[in-house]
Amino acid sequence: MSTFQCGRFRLDLSSPKVMAIINLTADSFAGDGLHGDLTEAVRRAECALEQGAHMLDVGAESTRPGAHAVSPAQELERVLGFIERTRDWKVPLSIDTQKPEVMAAALAAGADMINDINAFRAPGAIEAVAASNAGLCVMHMQGEPRTMQDNPRYVDVLAEVERFLDARVRALEMAGVARDRIVLDPGFGFGKRTEHNYALLRELKRFGADGLAVLAGMSRKSMLGAVSGRAVDERMPASVAAALIAVQRGAGIVRVHDVGPTLDALKVWQAVCGDGRAA
Repeated sequence: MSTFQCGRFRLDLSSPKVMAIINLTADSFAGDGLHGDLTEAVRRAECALEQGAHMLDVGAESTRPGAHAVSPAQELERVLGFIERTRDWKVPLSIDTQKPEVMAAALAAGADMINDINAFRAPGAIEAVAASNAGLCVMHMQGEPRTMQDNPRYVDVLAEVERFLDARVRALEMAGVARDRIVLDPGFGFGKRTEHNYALLRELKRFGADGLAVLAGMSRKSMLGAVSGRAVDERMPASVAAALIAVQRGAGIVRVHDVGPTLDALKVWQAVCGDGRAA
């Protein structure tokens, strides 16, 4: 898909878009959680935009393996505070949440996109987003964050993830959501072993075969540590490599911690390939 409808914005995905991660959580796996510090979150968001980020993705509840839920009230306080401070920046604001009440309030406050690791399966989730013009990220996850990495199993990970995402797209379309509002995320690290993650990355083009946009989020994840041997705070080079490979395999959006290095790598790749997908 060459364009993606994202709230106030219509993004041209013929060139890859870099989405900056802003964690308002207390227990981010990457060690960058801000414990609800809105001032620091805004500062990090400003820094990401200065480095060239095309989008911001803000989360107030950790989704790392073993994570526990936070209350809707706490999540709302953090998310709405961030939106209030940044909604006039003329940059797409994505909210990472599983809760329908947070989705609805965030969209009403000015968010442009909802990034739901639960693929809008919670009761009321589709109803909270369908009538808006927001972009919707539909992600695959086996299990739920607290237990998803205990013992993930697949007969055919590619086919199973593909079937799941197809079913969720159909559910959204039946509620009146246009296809150009949907982006698919195979869910790297969400109920997958290392071999599952690399199988998905290797065949990422499959998920965009029907013309839907694809988002890839591998930044600093354990799948990179498994092959590099690096601790989470030493995975920037591996993260940049993974983002570049994802774009080469069709991702229109890459969700990253390290905006500047990722954009540098994408610019060099585009200069060599010359295929029009400028970073």
